[in-house]
Amino acid sequence: MTVVCWALAAPGLLWAAVRLFGLERGPLVQLLAFTPYVAGWSLVPLALALALRRWGPASVAAVAAIALIGVVVPRAVGGSDGTNGPALRVLTANLLAGAADIPALVAIVRERAVDVLAVQEFTPDAAAELDRHGLAELMPHRCLNPIVGTEGSGLYSRHPLTDTGVRHNEGGFTQAYGTVRVPGGAHPVVESVHPAAPYSLAMLGLWRTDLAGQSKATPDGPLRILAGDFNATLDHAPLRDLLASGYRDAADAAGAGLTGTWGPYDGDRIPPVTIDHVLVDRRIGVREVRVYPVPGSDHRAVLAELTLP
Repeated sequence: MTVVCWALAAPGLLWAAVRLFGLERGPLVQLLAFTPYVAGWSLVPLALALALRRWGPASVAAVAAIALIGVVVPRAVGGSDGTNGPALRVLTANLLAGAADIPALVAIVRERAVDVLAVQEFTPDAAAELDRHGLAELMPHRCLNPIVGTEGSGLYSRHPLTDTGVRHNEGGFTQAYGTVRVPGGAHPVVESVHPAAPYSLAMLGLWRTDLAGQSKATPDGPLRILAGDFNATLDHAPLRDLLASGYRDAADAAGAGLTGTWGPYDGDRIPPVTIDHVLVDRRIGVREVRVYPVPGSDHRAVLAELTLP
């Protein structure tokens, strides 16, 4: 039983070390997305070792549990810190190469009075379908780069867009961006984010390059909002490095940071993980974050209700 206790406790400590020190390499990059599940499991070897009075493995298991739970639980603790400034509702949705249910997405935009919509895997057919179901009237301002397949990107807005453009990532995906001219408030630069996915070992370099190449926050300059499919969770070091430039994750701030956004939603037997985010400048208030199903997509849409200074 002592051997069993050590065999259960040691992996948790190794996982905690990889997470805390950003040591993910190779297959560990994909595995690290499931850290919240491992944090919950870390209580099992601790309870077993304590029950059997194996104090050595109990100590190791306790360190692992404290470390993992300490980085995960704060994502579920938060609330509104919105100010009285102008409201901005930002919705991001990955359309799965245009296969998503477009009427359902437009219904969310209409019912939730969304101000800015960022879409990834955006195709010409999806662009036409969005306008056919009323998005042209709801959001007449846009910066669009529809492409057949998964590389397209789009940014729609109720408010005028200026300084628009499209970023081309090394991994192949594109990112539409623009400055949203919000009446009575600051004018944030919003970008529809989509770095490469680490789906194979060969893609890990491009995944890191694309995340490192995202627009850093400008605490002494324009407000920035990055919304999209980051293909990374808050447990991945490259995303934490981006946050450290002056962003915060809206869902994390609102206590919704453990809500899954990708996984089993198109039928795959994958535990949900949180890879879709709205990152906001730290000067921006967060009122609420909600997640909505989008039939036909393997992602769920993320809506962040923000307040601008």
